[in-house]
Amino acid sequence: MGEVDQAFIQSIEHRANLDTIEIEGIPLIDLSLSHTTDINLLVSEIGNACNNWGFFQVINHGVPLELLEKIKVAAKTFFDQPMEEKRKVKRDEVNPMGYYESEHTKNVRDWKEVFDFLIKDPTFLPASPELEDDEMRTLSNQWPENPPQFREVCQEYARELEKLGYKLLELIALSLGLPSNRFNGYFEDQLSRMRLNHYPPCPCPELALGVGRHKDAGALTIVTQDDVGGLQVKRKSDGVWVPVKPTSNALVINVGDIIQVWSNEAYESVEHRVVVNSERERFSIPIFFFPSHYVMVKPLEELVNEGNPPKYKPYNFGKFNAARYRSNFKKLEVQNIQISDFKII
Repeated sequence: MGEVDQAFIQSIEHRANLDTIEIEGIPLIDLSLSHTTDINLLVSEIGNACNNWGFFQVINHGVPLELLEKIKVAAKTFFDQPMEEKRKVKRDEVNPMGYYESEHTKNVRDWKEVFDFLIKDPTFLPASPELEDDEMRTLSNQWPENPPQFREVCQEYARELEKLGYKLLELIALSLGLPSNRFNGYFEDQLSRMRLNHYPPCPCPELALGVGRHKDAGALTIVTQDDVGGLQVKRKSDGVWVPVKPTSNALVINVGDIIQVWSNEAYESVEHRVVVNSERERFSIPIFFFPSHYVMVKPLEELVNEGNPPKYKPYNFGKFNAARYRSNFKKLEVQNIQISDFKII
């Protein structure tokens, strides 16, 4: 990734302004409040963050801090290996798990390399996005032989993040006036996956992006990041790109498209992107919470009424996910499938 190939170059309107400005960041929430008698205060903070930003950071989240360090070291050790070593677990259209270095967002190549793995292994999902096609396919993780203990650290980290994910989904449900376990049943055969991201230094950071602007298609995303910074969130109130300042031992949370649909737009999935720099590499590790392949995603009955009718038609998450996987490997002539395709006008 020495020079910037044309494939990485963003159109002028989507390039980042790299001037550093001090700006109020996304909310920081202390999850230790969940152990106090006043859980209502925590639920209110979560609700306000989801409503106003769609993003927040959490501290005292219960994930062991030494595990946060171990997963960052594991990511760096893996990506520091020679390319031929990483390509031994390269993903392809048959198995989209493993290593990849040429992903596209909005049809522009991202300045990054990734390693993906499933939380539930094996995972079953539709073989194609076609509604009349009943064929299923099996996805399995590809684990590298090196570095040693890489698999164990990734799986241990995933187990801890899964616990935190359920806790956050319960708090979000409560903030919507729903029973705390309202979302849990949707994840019994979850398609959730974890990703290790490596953003190398970029010689022309004003032209490329680590990840182009996008919204997350799942229910919830939890990210651990290093101290370099680069994640930016599009502020709902005015469309300004706000940097997410790395906070020691904090995790970044954002609600995805599915919560936008379940909540009937009480909460919105927000656009975000990753800017790169010319000096320092950056690592981040997101986990994407996806429901089971057979879940029909639609506004929840408890949150719709005559005055607030459903804003979306139901869609099958497995079929939606199958369509999204296709676009990661090639430039599409049309825009990728979005929840807006199911919007009731």
